[in-house]
Amino acid sequence: MNSHLASKLALIGALAMCGALAGCNKAENPAEVQQDVAEAQADRNKDVAEARREGNEAVGRQQEDVNAARTDVNQAAAESNYEVAAAKAEGDYKVAKESCESLAGDAQKNCKEQAEAAYKVAKVQAESLKPKS
Repeated sequence: MNSHLASKLALIGALAMCGALAGCNKAENPAEVQQDVAEAQADRNKDVAEARREGNEAVGRQQEDVNAARTDVNQAAAESNYEVAAAKAEGDYKVAKESCESLAGDAQKNCKEQAEAAYKVAKVQAESLKPKS
């Protein structure tokens, strides 16, 4: 009887397995399939739209960072240009004044006046390069 019970259990298991497998391949009602497909498409469209929105937001944030960095670079370049022009104006003035030392009298006086005038022009030009805060 033990063997007979085992055979029956095996037969019941096999029938259950066949029923389960047969149920998996059974065609669904066309209306249900159409509804499932419509829901899957709606989910897909929602997911794609959300991914696009998030991507656009991320790109927007990165663009803001790039713009801020570009502003910082432009500000630093302007500051550097000003400092270079101011240093050159100062250096040129010192060189010109020293060159005037080899002259005497009115010639030296005129030379120093010309050096100072050139220095003032160079300073104004350097100031025009100074970044606006």
